[in-house]
Amino acid sequence: MKKKILILAGGFSKEREISIITAKAVNKELKKKKYTTKICEPDGNLIKNIKNFKPSVVFNALHGRYGEDGYVQSLLESEKIKYTHSGPLASSIAINKDLSKKIFIKNKILTPKYIKFTFQNNFNVNNLKNKIKKKLGFPVVIKPLNEGSSVEVYICNNNNFNRNVIKLKNYKEILIEKYIPGREIQVAIIGNKKLGAIELKPRRKFYDYKAKYNKDAKTEHIIPIQIKKKYLNKVLNISLKAHKAIGCKGVTRSDFKFYKNKFYLLEINTQPGMTSLSLVPEIAKYKKISFIELIEWMIKDASISR
Repeated sequence: MKKKILILAGGFSKEREISIITAKAVNKELKKKKYTTKICEPDGNLIKNIKNFKPSVVFNALHGRYGEDGYVQSLLESEKIKYTHSGPLASSIAINKDLSKKIFIKNKILTPKYIKFTFQNNFNVNNLKNKIKKKLGFPVVIKPLNEGSSVEVYICNNNNFNRNVIKLKNYKEILIEKYIPGREIQVAIIGNKKLGAIELKPRRKFYDYKAKYNKDAKTEHIIPIQIKKKYLNKVLNISLKAHKAIGCKGVTRSDFKFYKNKFYLLEINTQPGMTSLSLVPEIAKYKKISFIELIEWMIKDASISR
């Protein structure tokens, strides 16, 4: 008998819309294979819905906070329900850009230099700019500490920094990172296997939210990437090392900049998108793994105590 799959989608993060698209794409494939499925919001009725539906596996299609930060994973662990992707600890570390960078650095994985900044009531932008000039130098990238999908990410120079940093004031804590130019390389890991890499050439300034999810952005996807084999092997190895260092499970995607023959790991995503424009399914397809095969691998891999 086919397993019953509860697909978690939507949620409370700024990536709600993408989560729903991911869930619908996964649901469509599972329906073709005659699985019994249900798409469910992670709201106050989540535990009740789980108990009523009695799923074999929860497919976590949530993105961003509450779905990707260990919160919902802890709930599923407490109910002893098998689920996909990483567990509570790895999820909470990976989404926190400061914590994950500390682990990268400890494991000798190159990542751009950065400052963690906390907004105070007497916030002085000129003092902050002086600190940036001293420690990092412009241009810099500013981003929330714990959002995904390049939500509220800005590349700043000395002139536009003031107006951009104010946009992030509601986050309280942000990451200010040295901007690294160069090529955008993304790597997928599945279990403890190096699945492959893809290069992105955004027409926009960088691979931001629109470049990721809007077809009109016309981001160019290049696979196989045109790179020496030794460099390809290197970036695949770094990805697997980061995946293991943080304690990730299932599927992850790591984002790199390749500049002057060095790979800079920007972040690791524990809940990569599974839409028609998503990179992990595209890399899998290149490796002769169909979308449904990828989904079924994730369901088979699901467990508790992740």
